[in-house]
Amino acid sequence: MPCPPKSDDLVFFVNGRKVIERNVDPEVTLLSFLRKNLRLTGTKYACGRGGCGACTVMVSKRDPLSAKIRHFSITACLVPICSLYGAAVTTVEGVGSINTRLHPVQERIAKSHGTQCGFCTPGMVMSMYTLLRNHPQPSEEQLLEALGGNLCRCTGYRPILASGRTFCVRMAEKPEKQTLIFRGERVTWISPGTLKDLLELKAKHPEAPLISGNTSLGPAMKSQGHFYPILLSPARISELSMVSKTSDGLTIGAGCSLAQVKDILAERVSELPEEKTQTYRALLKHLRSLAGQQIRNMASLGGHIISRHCYSDLNPILAVGNATLNLISEEGTRQIPLNEHFLAGLASVDLKPEEILESVYIPHSQKWEFVSAFRQAQCQQNALADVNAGMRVVLKEGTDTIKDLSIAYGGVGAATVSAQKSCQQLVGRPWNELMLEEACRLLLEEVSLPGWAPGGKVEFKRTLVVSFFFKFYLEVLQELKKLVKFMPDSHHYPEISDQFLSALEDFPITGSQGVQRYQRVDSHQSLQDPVGRPIMHLSGLKHATGEAIFCDDIPMVDRELFMVLVTSTRAHAKIISVDLSQALDLPGVIDVITAEDIPGTNGTEDDKLMAVDEVLCVGHIICAVVAETELQAKSATEKIKITYEDLEPVIITINDAIKHNSFLCPEKKLEQGNVEEAFEKVDQIVEGEVHVGGQEHFYMETQRVLVIPKAEDKELDIYVSTQDPAHVQKTVSSTLNIPINRITCHVKRVGGGFGGKVGRPAVFGAIAAVGAIKTGHPIRLVLDRKDDMLITGGRHPLFGKYKVGFMNNGRIKALDIECFVNGGCMLDDSELVTEFLILKLENAYKIRNLRFRGRACMTNLPSNTAFRGFGFPQGTLITESCITAVAAKCGLLPEKIREKNMYKTVDKTIYKQAFSPETLIRCWNECLDKSSFHSRRMQVEEFNKKNYWKKKGMAIIPMKFSVGFAATSYHQVTIAQNRSKLQNPTWKACFSDPPYSAAALVHIYTDGSVLVTHGGNELGQGIHTKMLQVASRELNIPMSSLHICETSTATVPNTIATAASIGSDVNGRAVQNACQILLKRLEPIIKKNPEGTWEDWIEAAFEQRISLSATGYFRGYKAFMDWEKGEGDPFPYYVYGAACSEVEVDCLTGAHKKIRTDIVMDACCSLNPAIDIGQVEGSFIQGMGLYTTEELKYSPEGVLYSRGPDEYKIPTIADVPEEFNVSLLPSSQTPPTIYSSKGLGESGMFLGSSVFFAITDAVAAARRERDTVEDFTVRSPATPEWVRMACADRFTEMTPTAKG
Repeated sequence: MPCPPKSDDLVFFVNGRKVIERNVDPEVTLLSFLRKNLRLTGTKYACGRGGCGACTVMVSKRDPLSAKIRHFSITACLVPICSLYGAAVTTVEGVGSINTRLHPVQERIAKSHGTQCGFCTPGMVMSMYTLLRNHPQPSEEQLLEALGGNLCRCTGYRPILASGRTFCVRMAEKPEKQTLIFRGERVTWISPGTLKDLLELKAKHPEAPLISGNTSLGPAMKSQGHFYPILLSPARISELSMVSKTSDGLTIGAGCSLAQVKDILAERVSELPEEKTQTYRALLKHLRSLAGQQIRNMASLGGHIISRHCYSDLNPILAVGNATLNLISEEGTRQIPLNEHFLAGLASVDLKPEEILESVYIPHSQKWEFVSAFRQAQCQQNALADVNAGMRVVLKEGTDTIKDLSIAYGGVGAATVSAQKSCQQLVGRPWNELMLEEACRLLLEEVSLPGWAPGGKVEFKRTLVVSFFFKFYLEVLQELKKLVKFMPDSHHYPEISDQFLSALEDFPITGSQGVQRYQRVDSHQSLQDPVGRPIMHLSGLKHATGEAIFCDDIPMVDRELFMVLVTSTRAHAKIISVDLSQALDLPGVIDVITAEDIPGTNGTEDDKLMAVDEVLCVGHIICAVVAETELQAKSATEKIKITYEDLEPVIITINDAIKHNSFLCPEKKLEQGNVEEAFEKVDQIVEGEVHVGGQEHFYMETQRVLVIPKAEDKELDIYVSTQDPAHVQKTVSSTLNIPINRITCHVKRVGGGFGGKVGRPAVFGAIAAVGAIKTGHPIRLVLDRKDDMLITGGRHPLFGKYKVGFMNNGRIKALDIECFVNGGCMLDDSELVTEFLILKLENAYKIRNLRFRGRACMTNLPSNTAFRGFGFPQGTLITESCITAVAAKCGLLPEKIREKNMYKTVDKTIYKQAFSPETLIRCWNECLDKSSFHSRRMQVEEFNKKNYWKKKGMAIIPMKFSVGFAATSYHQVTIAQNRSKLQNPTWKACFSDPPYSAAALVHIYTDGSVLVTHGGNELGQGIHTKMLQVASRELNIPMSSLHICETSTATVPNTIATAASIGSDVNGRAVQNACQILLKRLEPIIKKNPEGTWEDWIEAAFEQRISLSATGYFRGYKAFMDWEKGEGDPFPYYVYGAACSEVEVDCLTGAHKKIRTDIVMDACCSLNPAIDIGQVEGSFIQGMGLYTTEELKYSPEGVLYSRGPDEYKIPTIADVPEEFNVSLLPSSQTPPTIYSSKGLGESGMFLGSSVFFAITDAVAAARRERDTVEDFTVRSPATPEWVRMACADRFTEMTPTAKG
């Protein structure tokens, strides 16, 4: 038998250490190699698509042309390990360590409170570190550019940017020229050293793709199953990076990265007169917002062009700019135009299989030639464009007559679309208003989008087609105006109205700045006492160095296996058969776990862990493959054959559910006064609808669990990323039918939760535990981002109808609201969310006659679950929409209606709980004052008078947020009916007596050091930091003497979920109790030796056999709610706040810019103002995402389309308000909490709606000016699509089915 061909050794450097990898597999990515082979786990896996930046590392290579070292950031999840021959890789561990030396980047991001959960922090550090290696004193623009590809779900970005502002290796020899070959099991990677070798290989393997940055091919191979047995890497071919400047144009090598192209174009623009650089400037404009910096560093110009994505930002510009592609093969060279035929993939003008793209020639523009680029995406940075365009016109010299015209659009077809016919018909026409009207008509005829077009948004895209051309029309007129200054006898061109000038300006990407106002610490407080001080997050430095260990960072244990879940592809179907045979025959596959393997209970009757007989949604778990490697397990899932029989009905939307009377639970209702009678006595009545979309948790660390079976007594150790380890423990116990005391759940830290890790981790833990027991092996289960988004559910979408009666002065007399939430296919938390929503609907307003009703709809979607704010952010949007509707009808400003109807004196809520609104009013007035609201409101109105296509809007929103789980009193029959719900962790909390209990365990060791353990989980909210602050105060010792190891069910049992903003409240009281018990025991010793040290006292106590360990317990707050009577005291206290936001909207595109936000929040006596302000900022930005950019898209068959950062856009660093001020209100009331502090984890979420209402304020201003008087339906999120279509104008009217 012949020996297989030898594979070359891969040689590169990691953190200065030479790595020689023999028999390397080309399918292995750098991320996988760093984490599994080198155990460098600081580089995190979060999305696997290069879209979040958590896996950012720095790569250093020698530039073949300049011979200088080039440092650039990349996303390790996309980089094939074989592409790194001769390169140097620096990970966060190589930058600095708490055990050796911290780099200033690491130290400053931690000390600026720029870390919360810390999962994204290593990526942030690496992006900034790479920037500083290239630019030791970077500009603000460079900093924003460097961080544009990094996502954070916790902090709100402001402190990260603040840390970066404080700054405003070894290498391989010259790479060898011989061909390198790396052979894997399925794939061979060939890296030729010369262009000649590459051409020979391409002729020999014409079907083999060239792989440069792997930013296009990599995701396609991963998500679409594309497979190529041979990959050719041109990375070492210097000819492909050549740049040639001539008198008539610029030739750029196809191997140049997009970041290099940006630098090349910028240099050329600085060298040439403006008239010659029109195309280069247009390309630069899009290169600044195309993807993130890491992707721009990796993606090549050639790869971008050849991929011919329909959404390509550069191809439309290159097409209208008459770019030429220089092709090369063994047969020689040839040139083809980059035009509509090439972009459409016509064989006659395409590359031959043996050809490669060597370079791209881009000609200079000429005098009287104008080139512009346009794009509109869901958000400003790092987002694929909905529509983009390149436009070029050449006018006859000295006239306004069109000599040549080229227009190309992306995003409106399967490929880049050229409007060739329209352009030909417009040649010879003067550049004036008549031409504009004709051009719009022609373009809409030629660039046709059928109603079923892929990606939807048809009306929006058609409107952008003509809106972009209008912008181009204005830009050309503006440029002609400049030319006229130098040509006094030239042609007279149409004037641009001053009101239209702002349409010419794009919103710049700017960094956020602002002020954070803490509360004063009492001057008499001991300097050692840390309570109330801005102490850095305990793990902040470890986050920044990558030394903070998360669940999947735990090293592989002996005999460990990997599990991958198999889920339903149908929304509602009967399972006819499941054929596992092909999967079990694959190498490395150990077993497939099904419901039949569960020795105990398969979840509850209403909520099965694994489907049996029937599936209720796409993403319903059916079985799980267990294999030796992740790749083997994933390959096996594709071989499992499941036969379905579709069932009816398939219910996807709330309207579907209402139509089919499909509900999960009875209606929830609260009422006060006489609503019907009040409606008869009011001056006006308004009715309306509000739609609020769902929201994905998008915690940076996906769901993951490691289950390790022990050798005896059926014991299990479970390391899990959860907010409720006790629930995981109980679920595993019932699933395996073993006692709870054999199962220990460990939680070191969680990479973000936001409610999404309350109930779901128990499902994954239980399934993994079944696998561990059946196989006898440890099982690791780590969800891909796409699977996490598919399976886990998120925030409940809402549909609300309101009827509001009011007097002409704005006083609201009656309000009737009916809400429906989309609960998905199982109950989960939907009934509780509905209750919370109803309890909190009144927000800050005293309305005498109210009726609130809510239903949770049962649909064939994954069950929606707990999410930060728990119904409040959706429900209260209806209430505030009523306010704005009343204001519009009364001709008054919304803030006046809010003030008129706000609670003024001590009163009772709709559920009869008494409270004082004094702090609410203080927050409102302080926010008005600190934001200079009234003077800025006048400036906004003045701006709107002067600008037709740009409008500003302002809104100020008050908030009364009730903290905690709503305790509920049910009759026995209700409890019996809902017994299965008690399995749910949040239901468990509600029915427990009391619902807010907590425990802690404090050990003092003989050296005086103290170990604190409590029932709360570190999710990034700083609970461990706060608990040590409490213990430090109570024991009167420095925080350096205290330590928290982890949360474990073996040390503190029977805990409640860390949720509902009460974690620090209740666990703080338990820690306090434990410390006070210990101090009580130490009292006699301290009295006997008052001058002694802490260590002296502990030594004496030990000698006297005094126990130095104590359990602390907090029984909880008294809270209850009786739904039959509609009254109770369900919440221990309220958090009050107010937020004011100002935005500017581009009426032509729907884009908006956040100018300023001011928040005043009632923290009472903050335990840690830095952490609390971080919570407020982070939740505000997350709420802003809910209301503006985060849009879940489903097919009619219930398939989730938005399953990653490419399609689902959470806010980026560019989305933070330019000015962002947060103040903590000086202490006033004293709630029954630890040191009178308040939990702020959720309350800021709703304040993000101030941005939403500022946007609708700007839209309303545009509609008033256009005499569009009919009301528009309130829809959240206020995406560019919704905003553009709501700003009804002449261009929306051109699209026949468009509605204002």
